[in-house]
Amino acid sequence: MALSVSSKAAVKADINVTPMIDVMLVLLIIFMIVTPLITAGFQATLPSGNNPESRPEGSGEIILGIDRTGGFFLDLGQGSRPISDDELPGRLAAIYATRTTDKILFLKADESISFGRVQEGIEIARKAGVRVVGAIAQQRQSLVRRRGGA
Repeated sequence: MALSVSSKAAVKADINVTPMIDVMLVLLIIFMIVTPLITAGFQATLPSGNNPESRPEGSGEIILGIDRTGGFFLDLGQGSRPISDDELPGRLAAIYATRTTDKILFLKADESISFGRVQEGIEIARKAGVRVVGAIAQQRQSLVRRRGGA
């Protein structure tokens, strides 16, 4: 068998699509796996107000309250005082900058406000240095208590 080499070799102008198809199939598989996770979002079961025991609020606890109009209230143990959205981050940062171990904030919010407003309050608190956020719920009364029983 003889091999002939000509001086004018023909240039092949076709695009090699095999590597492109491989990359596209890998991307397709990645998107097929990731898309259901993105659309599902964060799901959480919110607690109901059935508390086994009543616990009074302590004197050293810091409570962030949100009323039915969406306004913030800050309670440092001397009673709740309204605070604006602009003042809240600085005030919380000043409080939690001096604390070394106890970086807990208790959140008390009206049940009729949107959860987005509660999220805003938690995000402000997290940026200010709060490590633990505890929710304060009102204890549900049993049927016996509502009917005038014990």
